[in-house]
Order: sequence, then structure tokens, then C-alpha cells
Amino acid sequence: MTATPSTPTDPATEQQLTAVVLACSLKRSPAPSSSVLLGTQVLEALGEHSVTGEVLRVVDHDVRFGVSTDEGDGDGWPALRAKVLAADVLVIATPIWMGQPASVCKVVLERLDAEISETDHEGRMSTYGKVALVAVVGNEDGAHHTVAEVMQGLNDTGFTVPASGCTYWVGEAMQGTDYNDLEQTPEKTAGTTATAAANAAHLARLLRAQQYPPA
Repeated sequence: MTATPSTPTDPATEQQLTAVVLACSLKRSPAPSSSVLLGTQVLEALGEHSVTGEVLRVVDHDVRFGVSTDEGDGDGWPALRAKVLAADVLVIATPIWMGQPASVCKVVLERLDAEISETDHEGRMSTYGKVALVAVVGNEDGAHHTVAEVMQGLNDTGFTVPASGCTYWVGEAMQGTDYNDLEQTPEKTAGTTATAAANAAHLARLLRAQQYPPA
């Protein structure tokens, strides 16, 4: 699934785009996190294509359970949602737990479900025209399954996934090595990350230039 990364283009000649990485680690800052690391690497790869942004660790915010845009009483989701809606690219970075996306990732997808009813005057979801990538890490099997679950949720809620729109690393099953324990990034993971970023930036520019038709 890894393609040869495209040669980065001159940022000065490209339209500036923005991205937000929602890192779905179970660990609060400043604890080391493999999903934060891989999400950061995706953002750095996007930077090669004139995309700037930030990595946000979801558990650092008081995101409530629910399927609305605002669950009230100090809910931390509205602030994160505002950043997602302001960005051209959303990256979901999640660890694998028991072969599935982390519970934090599932909460994010549940909160994004509210976007199905948030439409413009022509019936398009507020997320239409935005590109999504998925980054997965773990030391157990399940990367493709996890990517599939998250991509389906993102597509259902209006995001567009580019070709080769994911990157991942999984260590040997039932062992204790994490991604952030590695001395260097594996070549295949780095190449996959670069390809996903290049394709995401390309697609985001196309969609910014020509939005989807009215629903």
C-alpha cells in the first residue's frame, strides 16, 4: 500500500491550507504518546505541501459523551469542533486497543455524527469539502480494521478520504515495543505518511476550488 512519495513542491507557489490533528491517545499531556507522535509526523509531512496546523490531544479537553454539537455544562467539544470546521484537512490519529480504535476515537466519531444535520442553505454538510486522513499505531494486530472503521465514520459525516489516505505502524503482537520507543521511523511508514499527506493536500486544493454540488 506504500507508494513512492511525490517530490515536495515549492511552498511559495502553493495555496496555503490548514490542518488539525485530533490525537486520540488515552494518555493526557505530557505523557509520551505514539498516536501523538505519528499524528505530528503526518502534520510535518503535510507541511511539505504548504499545510500548517496543530496537534490536539483530545483527552486534554473535557469532551463529553453525546451526539450533538454541544452537550453543555463546560463541554470541550465545541472548541475542538470549531478548529475542525476551520481546517481543510482533519487527521484522526488513534492507537489500537483490542483490535479496535481507541475509546477516545469512538467518542470523536460520535460527536462528529452531529454534522449530518448541520447543513448549509443548499443542503451540504458543514464538513463537505474537507479532507480526512487516518493514522493508526499499536503493538497488536488490527491496523486495517481500525482504519476501515474510522474512515467509514468520517465518510458518513461528510469528509472526503483521498487515495492512500492512511498511515500506520504496528509492532509485533503481544510485545511491549511502542512506536515512540523506536530509534527511527520505519521507512515504509515514513513513505506511506508522505504519500497520504501529498494526496490529502492535492485533494483539499481541488475541493476548495470546486465544492460539491448542492444536496
